[in-house]
Amino acid sequence: MSSLPPLPYDDWEPTKQTLHLWAQIVGKVKLATSPPKNHWWHVPLYLDVHGLTTRLLHGADGRPFEIRFDLVGHRLVVETGQAEDSFALADGLSVAEFDRRLHAMLAGLDLDVPIVERPFGVATTTPFPEDTEHHSYDAEAVERFRRVLDWSGTVLEEFAGWFDGKQSPVHLFWHSFDLALTRFSGRRAPELADADPVTREAYTHEVVSFGFWAGDDRVREPAYYSYTAPEPDGLRGRPIAPEGRTRWVETGGGSLAVLPYDDVRSAADPRATVLEFLESAFEAGADAAGWNRAELRSTWCPPLP
Repeated sequence: MSSLPPLPYDDWEPTKQTLHLWAQIVGKVKLATSPPKNHWWHVPLYLDVHGLTTRLLHGADGRPFEIRFDLVGHRLVVETGQAEDSFALADGLSVAEFDRRLHAMLAGLDLDVPIVERPFGVATTTPFPEDTEHHSYDAEAVERFRRVLDWSGTVLEEFAGWFDGKQSPVHLFWHSFDLALTRFSGRRAPELADADPVTREAYTHEVVSFGFWAGDDRVREPAYYSYTAPEPDGLRGRPIAPEGRTRWVETGGGSLAVLPYDDVRSAADPRATVLEFLESAFEAGADAAGWNRAELRSTWCPPLP
């Protein structure tokens, strides 16, 4: 029996939406206090022992600090080398109140920065200081989500070791709230002239990307995913393992290979199931796009499962 917990999207959708918007606020503080990196790698959050963290940030005076979502103790924590402050994450805490408390806490530590106070890439458009609609927090569901992120991050880290080319860290993008890992062929992609600046910078080069997300309005279940960009001809005709458990989903940006989380939970070997999916999705995308996979394979990794 798998030890992976259930995570039905319908049961915690309001909490997931609230947590997502809270993460956007913290992410925008990170955006405002971090020097730019290619592909927006300066903005994601990262897994840590208690949940999610910005990692090291610096205030205007150069003073180091960190913001953490403690999803075990259910707190939002701001820490410097000399002080720590926090407030509880609880049901009834609206996005507006979260935003107010975080800025007040940062101001109390002389670390506050202005951010663009509106959501990015989600259905709601209400500015953070005005959003009293989203205020749900199911602590038990959040704890299960944390466990799934931790386990999924470990599998993605293992998979990352199989590749010898440029690839991203395993990180959580707060705009889409997905845990992601991206591999690059090394070749530039055609310029996306009509795309927004975020998308243009993210896809300057050919990629095959992978990850886990907890569900959304389009795919209302947690799942592992992969996509290839630019999408090569014939990608959807290539098989993705494990057979009978994966499917293709059409998105506004192209085709997404999806492996439902519940199929992973019920598998005899969940880890091997996810690794098989990730490797077959990479082979499908890289081969369709004409990557030289032999040159990009690490010599320091175990045999395929």
